[in-house]
Amino acid sequence: MSNPIVRDPRIDPRIKALFAELPDGGARRVEERDLLIAAMRRYAESPRVPTFATILAKQDFEALASSSGLAITTRTVTSDPDGNTINLQVIRPEGTTGNLPCVYYIHGGGMAAMSCYDPSYSAWGRMIAHQGAVVVMVDFRNAAVPSSVPETAPYPAGLNDCLSGLAWVRDNTGELGIDASRVVVSGDSGGGNLALAMALKLKRIDGLEAIRGLYLLCPYLRGEWADAEGSSVRTNNGILIDMVNDNGPLAYGIEAFRQGDPLAWPGFATVADLEGLPPVKININECDPLVDDGTDLYRKLLEAGVSARCRIATGTIHATEPFVAPCPDISRDLARDIVAFARE
Repeated sequence: MSNPIVRDPRIDPRIKALFAELPDGGARRVEERDLLIAAMRRYAESPRVPTFATILAKQDFEALASSSGLAITTRTVTSDPDGNTINLQVIRPEGTTGNLPCVYYIHGGGMAAMSCYDPSYSAWGRMIAHQGAVVVMVDFRNAAVPSSVPETAPYPAGLNDCLSGLAWVRDNTGELGIDASRVVVSGDSGGGNLALAMALKLKRIDGLEAIRGLYLLCPYLRGEWADAEGSSVRTNNGILIDMVNDNGPLAYGIEAFRQGDPLAWPGFATVADLEGLPPVKININECDPLVDDGTDLYRKLLEAGVSARCRIATGTIHATEPFVAPCPDISRDLARDIVAFARE
């Protein structure tokens, strides 16, 4: 049986073609963090990953987003308060003078997996940088499967690492050639969660002046999928690039989910929590189970008096844009919009 991406008539044919060889997948519920981690590790050893890896291996990411004209370095930073180290991939256009806006980018993966050094994410960072911005991509401690950072840890480790990376950027704007007044935090899926959680944390410590705004891509905010009639989960069930595809909160913060902690799961944030945040822009994908996470946040931001905008990419699945390969024109349009937002 073909997978849900191929079967859905709404989806861009280029996406269907790219993912046609993926097998059908079914949702499954995993309740406890240790069980979920075990499930993710079993998944990483299953025949499904070589299929996905084969798809990745076929893509010429350098052709899609060239490294030519870019200075790409890695910085190792000490994270507070645990004293662990994290990696920052810094991408800056060459041949530019003066300070540029900065896009501080947080990769997806449910806060539990993936890396900013994955081929698609590196290409996505290059694509953004080519629009005229310094891109800093943070590789934090995942909750289940290591990134380029060998340690794994649950909430609040990932959030602390992302905040520490941003603090380093703020302390080094001169060296990096960054306009300190134009630093935007962006991220997709779990990275969208962490980006919004960073803003909520910065608000609590009177540190919101550190960022100009947030640009959230298909944010994963709730920690569970509310499978109600008419919900995006019901409409788009299964149309998600499957990592574990569980119906419950990920390994990142099950206890925090039970406690309703908005710093772990910003879907719990109240209107009062959101008041005073800097401008927010949200990009959602039409055929994504997480559409409601983005639209509900957008409406709540408006109620809170925050300057907010929301756009939808018709015919796309979860995180189409940062994957780059299926629809590079759509990805490039979004990259331009993110940098334009940073320049505002």
